Amino acid sequence: MTSLDADISEALAALAWLLELGADEAIGNAPVNRFEHRVKAAAPVVAPAAERVAAPAVALAEAADGGAAAIAAGCGDLAALRAALEGFEGCALKRGARKTVFADGDPAARVMVIGEAPGRDEDMAGLPFVGRSGQLLDRMFASIGLDRRAAGAKGLYITNVLPWRPPQNRDPSADEASMLLPFLHRHIELADPEVVVAMGSPAARAVLGVPTGINRLRGTWQDWRGKAVLPMNHPAALLRDGALKRAAWADLVSLAVRLDG
Repeated sequence: MTSLDADISEALAALAWLLELGADEAIGNAPVNRFEHRVKAAAPVVAPAAERVAAPAVALAEAADGGAAAIAAGCGDLAALRAALEGFEGCALKRGARKTVFADGDPAARVMVIGEAPGRDEDMAGLPFVGRSGQLLDRMFASIGLDRRAAGAKGLYITNVLPWRPPQNRDPSADEASMLLPFLHRHIELADPEVVVAMGSPAARAVLGVPTGINRLRGTWQDWRGKAVLPMNHPAALLRDGALKRAAWADLVSLAVRLDG
């Protein structure tokens, strides 16, 4: 192997490693060597022995979720919640995302749709469900007279479990969903929809707090803190398997009937 071949092989191996880490898109014209900008960690401050006591359960919970529960609980409206999410540094996903994807549509809509996480198109636009899945979602809800661009009774409000894109569009991990769950729950409380539609297994598990997959849950009305929840197959699943569209139509009809009283 020549020196040039060795250099090319080493470069390809480094590129493959970066792809596995989720660095799959160029965001600047000039390369930046992040390894040259390491920040030395400050020496830990050790409390006096008298102060080193067992942490209470609340403190342990705050450490686990990066303080998300306390931050979310302190948000009095959706604008405050959005600002809190944009300023939250507890989740590593944020460092690899272009934008915080908060929501789209009318916050006063009767129906709130919750997906799993932004994809590439959503990360670029800063809005949920704008790629192929989003286009199908819009057509699905238009079939029962609902539109994210409409207001009031005909409107639709859309968000995700995670506001930041996971690397390579993978499913949210259990730890990531658990960390950001307080923000999602507060989002539902503040928007106060009549019906929540959970799209896909990750969304259904996050909203309902159950390990059951979407195949067992879809089409059956559930309850979350007094709110009606309808689990449905994610539009991405319908794009992969057209046979699921029949069940999705049945779910949409069930939703329309409920909204009509």
